[in-house]
Amino acid sequence: MKGIPSKGLMQVIDPTFKTYHVAGTSTNIYDPVANITASANYAAHRYGSIDNVNSAY
Repeated sequence: MKGIPSKGLMQVIDPTFKTYHVAGTSTNIYDPVANITASANYAAHRYGSIDNVNSAY
């Protein structure tokens, strides 16, 4: 296995989770609310809006 493994519902890596963690949510990367909010926060910072993220639809 290479690199840092992705974890949780949104498959976030530890450094990204720590950087984009939302205050008031759990610090456990496997907590669904914390995982989803951190990944949404990352997407908003990275792409400007969740609407600008390429997806399967």
